[in-house]
This record gives sequence, structure tokens and C-alpha cells, in this order.
Amino acid sequence: MTGRYVVHLPVVARDLPAAQRLARVLACWALALPRTDPGETTVSVEDAQDVRHRVFCDLPLPEGRRCLLRDGHDGACSRRLGGRRP
Repeated sequence: MTGRYVVHLPVVARDLPAAQRLARVLACWALALPRTDPGETTVSVEDAQDVRHRVFCDLPLPEGRRCLLRDGHDGACSRRLGGRRP
């Protein structure tokens, strides 16, 4: 046992892209809370929770932080969300 626990917060969305957008908003909001790890955010269909879809790219950047762009994004990785903020 690592002493680390994961909180699962079920929400409802109409399709996978909507679920991923909602998860990105919630994960970015959670950055204000200590000890959150938004890069590991995933979504799944309610009846197939073992099949998870990544929300963020989360690849390591040279400065030791991780990419916050959507999974599968085009172009270079960045800490900027949608090119709007750091």
C-alpha cells in the first residue's frame, strides 16, 4: 500500500469529447487545490470504467513540468492551456 488514494468523481456528459472537455475544466480548477495531479485525469463510459481515455497529454517538458494540452494535440507540448494562459 502506497498511502496514496484516488478520488473518483462521477459526472454525466453526452459523449466522449464533452466528457473530456468537462474533465479538463474540472482538473484545471483543481490545480488550485494542494496535491492534485490533473495530468492523470481520464474519462470512461459508465458501463466500461476499465477502458479509460486520457484527457491531457502529460508528457514531461524540459523544465520538469508536464504538458497540459489535450491528449493527442498537434504541435509542440506546452504548459499553456489552449494557448490562453500559463
